[in-house]
Amino acid sequence: MTQTPENTVGLTDKAAKRVAQILETETNGSMLRISVEGGGCSGFQYKYDIVKEQEDDDLVLAKLGATVLIDRISLQYMAGSQIDFVTDLMGQSFQISNPQAAAGCGCGTSFSI
Repeated sequence: MTQTPENTVGLTDKAAKRVAQILETETNGSMLRISVEGGGCSGFQYKYDIVKEQEDDDLVLAKLGATVLIDRISLQYMAGSQIDFVTDLMGQSFQISNPQAAAGCGCGTSFSI
């Protein structure tokens, strides 16, 4: 799927580098899939999976040796988001800054719209 202003999702250099590091330990051709599913303390949560297959309607973010996939349904909830990797006092994690999220939990893995 080609990115358009309606479905743009950004991937920071820090996030791309960390994804590439993770994928180096996996079999060749592995990719990171980020999806949105029901659950979490705020109603929706992000799910991260290492996959080998890409679907025809996936949004593909390729940067600095990393490939991140987002399926069409999840993209509806993530459009305009920025995926980052942060290190702070609580540890290291991927964080998604989602402009559609009306509220989120303290850990940053769930949100509501």
